[in-house]
Parts: sequence; C-alpha cells; structure tokens
Amino acid sequence: MRVIRSLLLLLGCSSAATAVLQDKLQPRSTLDTIEQELEAELLGVVDCAGCHAALGLLKLLAVFGDSAFSDVLADLCTLSKAEDADVCKGILEREGPIIAQRVRALDLDSDSSQLFCTTFLGVCSYPDIRPFPVKLSQKPANVVRPAVSGQTPIKVVHYSDIHVDPFYEAGSNYNCTKPICCRPYADSDAPGKTSFPAGPNGEHTCDAPISLEESMYAAIRSVAPDAAFALFTGDIVDHAIWNTTQAQNVLDINDAYSRMAASGLPLVFGTAGNHESNPTNAYETAAQGSQAQWVYDALNANWAKWFGSGTDNAVEKMGAYNAAYTSPAGGKLRVINLNTNLYYIDNFYLYEEPMELDPSGQWAWLVAQLDAAEKAGDRVYIIGHMPMGVSDAFREASNFFDQIVNRYQDTIAAMFFGHTHADHFQLSYSDYSAQSFTNAVAMSYIVPSLTPTSGMPAFRIYTVDPVTFAVLDAETYIADTSDPSFQTASPVWKKYYSAKAAYGPLVQPPVAADDAAAELSPAFWHNVTAALAADQAAFDAYYARKSRGWAVSACTGDCVTNEICALRAARSQDNCAVLQPGLHFAKRAAEAEAVGANGMKRHRDECGVPVAREALAALATKDGLGLLRRRVQEGVRAGRL
Repeated sequence: MRVIRSLLLLLGCSSAATAVLQDKLQPRSTLDTIEQELEAELLGVVDCAGCHAALGLLKLLAVFGDSAFSDVLADLCTLSKAEDADVCKGILEREGPIIAQRVRALDLDSDSSQLFCTTFLGVCSYPDIRPFPVKLSQKPANVVRPAVSGQTPIKVVHYSDIHVDPFYEAGSNYNCTKPICCRPYADSDAPGKTSFPAGPNGEHTCDAPISLEESMYAAIRSVAPDAAFALFTGDIVDHAIWNTTQAQNVLDINDAYSRMAASGLPLVFGTAGNHESNPTNAYETAAQGSQAQWVYDALNANWAKWFGSGTDNAVEKMGAYNAAYTSPAGGKLRVINLNTNLYYIDNFYLYEEPMELDPSGQWAWLVAQLDAAEKAGDRVYIIGHMPMGVSDAFREASNFFDQIVNRYQDTIAAMFFGHTHADHFQLSYSDYSAQSFTNAVAMSYIVPSLTPTSGMPAFRIYTVDPVTFAVLDAETYIADTSDPSFQTASPVWKKYYSAKAAYGPLVQPPVAADDAAAELSPAFWHNVTAALAADQAAFDAYYARKSRGWAVSACTGDCVTNEICALRAARSQDNCAVLQPGLHFAKRAAEAEAVGANGMKRHRDECGVPVAREALAALATKDGLGLLRRRVQEGVRAGRL
C-alpha cells in the first residue's frame, strides 16, 4: 500500500486528486480489498474525481512501459467492442506509446489532466480559457469590408477528404466489420467468395478507389474548365489506420498530388489533413520535436509544383504557408494555410503540462500574415482541414482563432475547411451571446468529402468576385451512387444544388438566383439559419444536403435546435455539444445508424476513427475498470511496482 501511495505522489498525483485514491486506499493488506474499496468510487467514472482516480491508475500502468500500456488500451478497446481485436491492437500499437508518454507526465491536479478527463470521458468541466498570448493591433479606421466589384466573376474549386484507398479491390466484401471494407482482409472477403461484392467505383462502407478520385478531377475540368484555382482541404490517406506506415503515407501523398497535376487541375492550394501523419493525428509541435517533419517535407514538395518555394512558407516548421494569387481583374488574394492538426483533440502529443498557448508559434505567424495583408490591402482566404468550431477542436484554441478572425474580419474574405465529410457551414460572430445578422463577421465553408462513407461523393465550385474574392454562389456537385451507371460504366457527376438558388428565397429580402452581384455574406448566412429554424421543411432540405441525400435521418425538436446552434458556432465553446459520461464515445454498433439504399448500415463517420478515445471510454464500465485494476494488481504481484 505504501508503495502505491508513494508512487502516486512521485508521479504527480498530488493534493485533491491523490486524496481521492488515498481515502480509498486506506491501510489494508490485500489487493482484493483495494479493489473492493475502489469499486464504489470508480464504477462508471461518473464524475471528475472518479476520472482523476482512474487516471492515477493509468499513470501506474504507464510505469510498466509503453508496450504494456498499449496492450491494456488494446484490451480495453476490444472489451468495449469499439473495433475488431486486430484493429484495436494495430491502432494502439501506434498511438499507445504517445498516450503513455503524456499520461506519465501529467499532474493530476493540472488543467491538462482536467482536459484529458473532459475529452476522453466527458466527466470534467472544461478548464478556464487562458489569456490570448499574441498581441493584436487595433484595426485602422479606414479598413472596411469591401463591396462587390460587379466585374466578371471567377470560379474556385473546393474538394476535401478524398481518402483514397490504393488497396481497394473490386469484388471484395463491402459488408465487413472493419472501419473500411472493400479489401480482402480474410479469404472469405476475396472476390468470388463474398455475397457482398464491391463495385469498381466505390461503396458507402469503403474509402474511395482511384477510379472515383480520377472521375472527380475529370468532372471538375468538365464543369469548371476555366477555374482560377482549387482549394484542397486535406486527408489523402485511407481509414485503415491500424496498419499505416510512413512509407505508404508518403507514397499516397505523392500519388494523389501527381494525379491532381496530371488531371489538368488549376493551381491547387492544399493543407495537411490529420490522416497524412503516421500514427494518424500525430503532429508534434516545434517545441516537442520533429516527428511530423516527413509529412511537411512530402507536402511541401508537392505544393511547390504549383506555387513554388518563393512564397512566405512556414511548412518547414508546421505545414503552413502564405501563397498569393492575382486575378485577371487585378484583385490580390493571399491564401493562408492553417495547420489545424495543432489544435485537434485526438492529437495526443498536445496533452502536456502546461499545454502550449501557441503551438509552433502558429498564432503569432497567422497574425503577422493577416496584418501584412491588411496593410497591403489584400484579401485573404484561410484554409485548414478541421473547422475550428467543431467539438474536435480544443476550446481554447478555437477561442484564440475566433479572436483573430474578429480582429481581421474585413480582410478575411472567407474560410474553407473539410474533415467532417458533411455539407454544412459555421458562422463567426462578434457577440455569441446575442447572435444576429448585424454581428455575423465571417463565414466558414465546410465541403463534403469525396470518400462515400458519409454520403454521396462531392466537390464544390464557388463563383467569386475577382477583386474582393467575396463568394457569390456555391454549387455542390455529386456522384450519385444510386445511379445504375455508377458501377456499370463510370460515376456520373451532376450539380446537386446552388446555395443562392436554394437559400436565397428563404431570407428577407429574398436573394434571386440570378442576382450575380449579391454576395453570400455572413449576414446572409445568419439569415439562412434563422429561416431554417423557423421552417421545418426548409430545414429538412438543408439536413438532407448534409449527406447529399443519402441515408437521411429525421431531425426535429432538440435536434434542429442543436444543428442551428452548431451552424452559428465557429467558436467550439458555443456549439451546444453536451458532455455526458462516455456517451459521445459509445460503441459504434450501439448508436443509431442510418441505412443506405443497399440496405447496409453506414458507419458513424469520425475523421480519424478515435479508437483510443473509445478504448479509454471503457473505463466508464465496470468491466473496463476491472481490467485496468487487474493489470495494476498484476504489476504489483510481479514486483514491477
């Protein structure tokens, strides 16, 4: 008992958090008694103190070494039935050592530990947001949002989350138990041996075959042959994250960008997705090391094909850059790539004490780029992979980003993201407590994915003012997987909807579809959310578009309220996500799953397949905590503690 108590203190389990364990671990002689005493406190991990106590046990477990720690997480994952045992093992072999490293260093009284418990188990409140570390200059009085020029618009392409699977095999099983199918994982999955043969151009339970990717590029060239440039907001690598390697990821990155270039796409501004790294999501900050440097090197080499290396390029440090575009009408645009992986809750490198206020100095860099653009009179597009208002973004980082956006709202023309695989958007406000069209200051466009795991494959074409770079319309194109020719010939891409035509009639005063001078401003989009909240039929049409009409579920009452709230929340602390113990990390099979046209249940799509979170969520069960305690007990009996 004294050994365990001493270790808890040495490992940083001090004051109130240590007291939870010390009160329960009173001087008793047997480990069986310890287990009985812990049972009441830890069963279900229903509160913050219980999570800190469980974290104390995890710290003890991490002392055994990375391998032992990863093995237990894999067992917890298997116990939770979050994924198949081989998937659990493969992912935790990759991610477990990072988590073990962070857990060993955590002080149980720290904000980082509190955030860990909030993120993984939903049982602690979020730590207070610290003061923003970067000084923002006062906006000059002469800087205002410019009016639309009325000159001939240009076209801009946006696509994301292509998740190309180079091992996709037509005829293999599309009805498997893995995060993605359409691979012969077992002999019974092979072509000719399965009752669920995958078509050549993609299935909703699988990532995109190369044929689907190439058909999208061809469709882009067909519908927008004169496009000025393209925005690609990341995620090339497939979802088989339990067997990724650095070498294969580099090959996938190079192959995808080579196909983009060979297809004749215009200038492509790209960004780093969370899947480009190995392990998935794992991006160290500059202060921590250079684990992700190979990702940045691979991306930079490909980005240089379009905009060269003479730009203000920060890719060497964090996978970001500032590149320029000048339109034929003389408008000057800076495309600033934000590496959002440095603010992603599943990037376990970030859980340290204290957590960095400005990882890799990216906030200071971004402010400097925006300040320079403002002084030059240039407009700015910010692109990134993860939208900064989703629950996947750390609240503090999202708050900091929102402060920057508010300061430079008249310089930022629009922002563009992917990651969610869905068709939606987020609005930034100067006052989130009294949201209105008058204080909506910026718009984040979130494009749906190419990979069909959460809907019809899609890309988007923006109609853009050539001087101000304001978005005048957004047309989404899809490949309809229900079309018979999708598999028998090739994917047929068609315009799914125009934002101006679909939403313009809903606002007051109405905006006509043919009003070429009307900007889709932040005020316009706020008024759209008001119309959706007031009209269930209009909301239903919007909600169907999220998945491009595939496997649409009903959304009424609180669902509508929460959806509207999320649309009005480019700051993640305002997106109405409610923490409940273990709920948001529940086993996928236990969740309501929509059923596709082929009768197959679709997987819950979470970009990155957060298996480590699901594994640790097993601590919210008696069996999960029992397993963890048994492993600690075994370590004590074996003399390792």
